[in-house]
Amino acid sequence: MSRRFGDLRQIGIVVRDIEAAMKHWIEVCAVGPWFYTDKLALTEFSYRGTRHDDIHVSIALANSGDVQLELIQQRCTTPSMYRDFLAAGHEGMQHWSSWPVDYDDRLLQAVRSGYVIGQHGDSARGRFVYLQDEGHPGTVIEMAHMTDARRRIFDAIRAAAVDWDGSDPIRRQWPT
Repeated sequence: MSRRFGDLRQIGIVVRDIEAAMKHWIEVCAVGPWFYTDKLALTEFSYRGTRHDDIHVSIALANSGDVQLELIQQRCTTPSMYRDFLAAGHEGMQHWSSWPVDYDDRLLQAVRSGYVIGQHGDSARGRFVYLQDEGHPGTVIEMAHMTDARRRIFDAIRAAAVDWDGSDPIRRQWPT
């Protein structure tokens, strides 16, 4: 557990081909089922202080135990930390995420201690922020506000992974 951000809950993996990545996790690692959305519905997205309303990111979520895996493929040229990561020649773990209920307090503490907001956004599920201080690839820190809506979705994804028998490996709709 991070005293500053809370429990590590998710590993964010930026990929160039989300379909191939899901296939790998299903066939090689036997992790699933994956809950996929072609375009993450966001009500707001900003990168380095500039708002962008046209970002198109595909997301797939699955759990292995209590840790959630998030596959991310950006499908547009909108500036983002995902594009920066790929442009630097990386592919794979880009961030780890905590899901604090006390999101505002933890974000304020992080900013006061020197972290810089790289990108942030909002959705019907709640707000999220990526802090820019990356010591090496894969160490960006994301916080996602644990709202009731997010909790319901994430609990259902975790429950689907328990005793998953390999059937229906890619579900093209998130739980509600």
